[in-house]
Amino acid sequence: MANGNFTRVTEFILIGVSERLDLQIPLFFVFLVIYGLTVTGNLSIITLTSVDSRLQTPMYFFLRHLAIINLGNSTVIAPKMLINFLVKKHTTSFYECAIQLGGFLVFIVAEIFVLAVMAYDRYVAICNPLLYMAVVSRRICLLLVSLTYLYSFSTSIVTSFSVFSMAYCSFNVINHFYCDIVPLLALSCSNTSFPETVVFISASTNLMFSITVVVASYFNIIVSILRIQGRKRAFSTCTSHVTAVSVFYGTPFFMYLQPQTNHSMGADKMASVFYTLVIPMLNPMIYSLRNKDVKAALKRFLTNSCCSFKLM
Repeated sequence: MANGNFTRVTEFILIGVSERLDLQIPLFFVFLVIYGLTVTGNLSIITLTSVDSRLQTPMYFFLRHLAIINLGNSTVIAPKMLINFLVKKHTTSFYECAIQLGGFLVFIVAEIFVLAVMAYDRYVAICNPLLYMAVVSRRICLLLVSLTYLYSFSTSIVTSFSVFSMAYCSFNVINHFYCDIVPLLALSCSNTSFPETVVFISASTNLMFSITVVVASYFNIIVSILRIQGRKRAFSTCTSHVTAVSVFYGTPFFMYLQPQTNHSMGADKMASVFYTLVIPMLNPMIYSLRNKDVKAALKRFLTNSCCSFKLM
């Protein structure tokens, strides 16, 4: 953009999911229910995998961190979104916007890698069961999760800095319901080729690495099952993860691995709703409804809670 006398942006205006005034209250209740289910479901997973002695295995350790990530991802987005349904002025400060984008990136990158780690965990459990507790020891689990959070935080800092180091002049209306990269860069009055390159390289590298781990893990699992018929039952422990992975991985490809000129913001909003709010709500259901151990742990927890309440 040519140089001129521009007012530097100190706040942004979020358009939201829809500009129709008659939809604001109905949408508020829809997303309030979604967020309520997300908080309830993920807190339940976190609690059960923390207190139940039968769920103290690597698989449930990683599931607990997936629930933490899902809860964090929704909490970065949903409260501000819900407030904006009820108020006329949908403003967010420059720094609040930067913090929201940074938090979103931390959790979304962490989720990509935790799903890959969970696939590797299933690969070791099924293909090398005798070495499972040695290969996926508690120390290794803590190391894998720590590296995931460290990498996601580093990626968030680099990406957020590249986006918010751009100049934003005068026009400050974000065509989205939260501060996301694509609609932000569309407002910049400087050359955005550098942050676009950073985002493309980061997103494509992270997704390709993660998907390679997932595909390689399940390829070896299937080969192992075909060779040894007795391991078919073990594959039942993978079905929840396969479902969660299938639901998750297509959306980031759709969002970021395309040129900016090809983006449809309406489609992007729907995709964003899906992986920031709907998927975090669905994951606890996927991992509980399809998992006998989690259902049994929930039943024990409720029974013990009722007994404790009666004794009071």
